[in-house]
Order: sequence, then structure tokens, then C-alpha cells
Amino acid sequence: MSTKLVNIKKHQKELSACRRCSDMIQPVITCAEIVSPIMLVGQAPGIHEGRVGKPFGWTAGKTLFKWFSALGLDEEEFRQSVYMAAVCRCFPGKNPKGSGDRLPNREEIINCKYWLEQEYKILQPKLIIPVGKLAIAQYLSVNKLADVVGQQFVIDSPELQIDCIPLPHPSGLSTWFHTQPGKTLLGDALQLIAAHPAWKEVCRSREKYIKKSGDAR
Repeated sequence: MSTKLVNIKKHQKELSACRRCSDMIQPVITCAEIVSPIMLVGQAPGIHEGRVGKPFGWTAGKTLFKWFSALGLDEEEFRQSVYMAAVCRCFPGKNPKGSGDRLPNREEIINCKYWLEQEYKILQPKLIIPVGKLAIAQYLSVNKLADVVGQQFVIDSPELQIDCIPLPHPSGLSTWFHTQPGKTLLGDALQLIAAHPAWKEVCRSREKYIKKSGDAR
């Protein structure tokens, strides 16, 4: 077992026990215990993720994994190949002033940033894919999605020196990626991901794993 995998297992055990935010609704949602050169960073779990016990485990996930299936990894392959994190790892609750989920507040985002920073240190990823405006805003200045989706950026900060390719949130409530310019910009972003060396690396690793499993039979 690699040192990185040992550290990720220890990290996730500690993360699962986190109770820093009193208004967040447990459980803490974590991904598979894997090592990957890619981190996908979502916003926060929805109401159903606590029951299914995995990120993007409901309707939005179906759309998200369709996007990645077109690039060569189906849902199960993606979950075993890409480390899935989030700005906040617990369900924030429903928005008391309207429809949808409550946005995590500044304190909650800061509390959970600790866990993201630990994952950067352990995994040393080559590509981050932030999904949704809240996630994108942790890495880039964003006013409108059209200003950032469809482009590749280089993040150069004390915590990270890494490529970043933003995606819109695949929520069923969103029409952005179904209409122009969102539809075209989403396609551009997915092409950038498919062409990135880190994506090619995980696809090659998956192909080797499948071949090895087939030979073992």
C-alpha cells in the first residue's frame, strides 16, 4: 500500500469524525479511498447524499457522470479513478428563505477548507475540476459562468500550483448548460479535460486495471 493511500485512509477517518459546524447536517460525505492525479471539487452534498453515502449520489450526479462517460469513464470507473471532494462535506440544510439548499456560510467554508488543504498535500494533484459557482469561486474570481467555463487556468497560490478546468453545476434546476453559450462552453471544458495529461493518465491506469483483471480470470 502506497504512503499516499495510507495517508488518505487516515485522513478520511479523521474527516468522517469532523463536527466543526453546528448547523451542518451529518453525516460527513466522503469519496472512495483512492489516490488520483485529479480532484473534482463539488459544492456540498444534497439532501439525498447522506442516505446513499457518496458524493453526487442523486439526480445531479446522473448528469455529471453522463458528461464523463462521454470522455471514457462511466460512473463506477470515475469514482475509482478521480478523488471527489467538496467545498463543504455535510448537507447545509434547505434554504429557509426559498427553494433549494442553503449555501454554506463563510465560517463553514473556512472550517472545511482545512480538509481540502490536507488532500492537496497528500495527493499533490495535477488537475482540479471545480463544479458549480461556489466551488469555482474557491480557485478563481467568477462573476458569470460564461467567463470561466470552457477555459483552462493555472492556479498559483501558497497551497496549490495546479491546472484548473471549471464545470457548471449539473443541477436539474439549471438550464445554463442546455442553452447557449453554456452548451458550447460545457463541450469546450469537457474537451480540455479529455486532452489533459492527468485525465489521460487515469484512463490508461483504468485500462491496465481492466486488462489485468481480465487476465486474472
